[in-house]
Amino acid sequence: MADILLEMKNITKTFPGVKALDNVNLQVEAGEIHALVGENGAGKSTLMNVLSGIYPHGSYEGDIIYKGEVCKFGKIKDSEGKGIVIIHQELALVPYMTIGENMYLGNEQGSPMAIDWNKTYDEADKYLKQVGLAESSQTLIKDIGVGKQQLVEIAKALAKHAKLLILDEPTSSLNEADSKALLDLLLAFKQQGMTSIIISHKLNEIAYVADKITVIRDGATIETLDKAVDDVSEDRIIQGMVGRDLTDRFPERENKNIGEVALEVKDWTVYHPVYTDRKVVDNVAINVRKGEVLGISGLMGAGRTELAMSIFGKSYGTSISGHLFKDGKEIHLHNVREAIDHKIAYVTEDRKGNGLILSNPIKINNTLANLKGVSKHHVIDHDKEYAVAEEYRKKLKTKCPTVEQNVGNLSGGNQQKVLLSEWMFAEPDILILDEPTRGIDVGAKYEIYCIINDLVAEGKSVIMISSELPEVLGMSDRIYIMNEGKIAGELMAEEATQEKIMSYILKSGKGE
Repeated sequence: MADILLEMKNITKTFPGVKALDNVNLQVEAGEIHALVGENGAGKSTLMNVLSGIYPHGSYEGDIIYKGEVCKFGKIKDSEGKGIVIIHQELALVPYMTIGENMYLGNEQGSPMAIDWNKTYDEADKYLKQVGLAESSQTLIKDIGVGKQQLVEIAKALAKHAKLLILDEPTSSLNEADSKALLDLLLAFKQQGMTSIIISHKLNEIAYVADKITVIRDGATIETLDKAVDDVSEDRIIQGMVGRDLTDRFPERENKNIGEVALEVKDWTVYHPVYTDRKVVDNVAINVRKGEVLGISGLMGAGRTELAMSIFGKSYGTSISGHLFKDGKEIHLHNVREAIDHKIAYVTEDRKGNGLILSNPIKINNTLANLKGVSKHHVIDHDKEYAVAEEYRKKLKTKCPTVEQNVGNLSGGNQQKVLLSEWMFAEPDILILDEPTRGIDVGAKYEIYCIINDLVAEGKSVIMISSELPEVLGMSDRIYIMNEGKIAGELMAEEATQEKIMSYILKSGKGE
């Protein structure tokens, strides 16, 4: 008989205006990797927040049974005391503190009167070694990359003597190599008896790492698939998630009408804003046409975001040089306001940090980039503001009870739709999308792809930066490949393959 480590019975959680979880049931066996999948807003993160005590006992209905005991966690410390540790999608690390300090923040070593720093760093180094990090625990967090920061979060969980590790979208910010290393680490932990629950939208990773997969849809459990006996192909998982077969991941674009060059960038060079002798964009020349989806591919750190932000009113970088031409005429953009006035928009990859004001309602976020569109003599017309937000809610199929709801209470996919609608309302001619579907499920991705196709059908130009090669290949008319701040190659959609893109990156990396 299976050793059930965790059972969540009839969990129901209600927020004002919406039932987030409706009689959800989950069983996790000791020593397995159990995946939770579902569309954005399905309730996956809410369920894990119930389990970890972020939503305390009394704020939900149902029972949590862990190691045969009914648990009533009042706060996150209570669940951690039992060995249940959650790692959130947004990493909770302090950049200007050391790795060791971060690992033991709130879990300090020593006496109440004095921290034992030798013990702190010795223990931290031990756990860093366990997750395969060679860095000293006295290294500052800001001096290591995102992939290594994710490993620090796992080492931090081990330092809390985790028995059940919950990972919410652990690879959403990682490149392919770092993602594979993290998944292999989870498999190694499994061999040592660790139990893990993983939430991810990357279905190929789920199929690779998970023993069982529980599908949640609209706040209810639909099914649990067992890798040993069930079909766990991506198509089968998608069918459970969206309630239907998704025959084509990328919507066809009919009657392509690609026109004249809308934006041209020549001899574009950008230096790092802090390390001012470091070149991050090196003599780049690109162009995008009206009615075209232009993909920009490359590994993390290739300079794609730096290029996009520097074009967008010099919002990134220093000592920027080069020329910008819009519709054949040279333009000079000194700030973001001037970029917006020239009908250029940039949708950031960091929707929570830089894109949205999470504590404000949808209707306010929706109009931030174009306040002129809802105001007269600098006074906002609140009825018009509401009407615009409602129009875009319907157009983008944003799931929310009302546009008065705070953006912070929406799922990731719906937050992304609000961010997109904010910039669509600015009515740009050129829309730069930086990782537009990061952390979003396949159903919401499809809807965003349809929006992109609608925009280019209207004659707009879309520049799409993406780390997902299938997405770049599936959506782009033409693709630039970046590596180490330079353009490594250019491919038309019909000739592009994953292998060709990677070969350009590898050849340029060797200096060829």
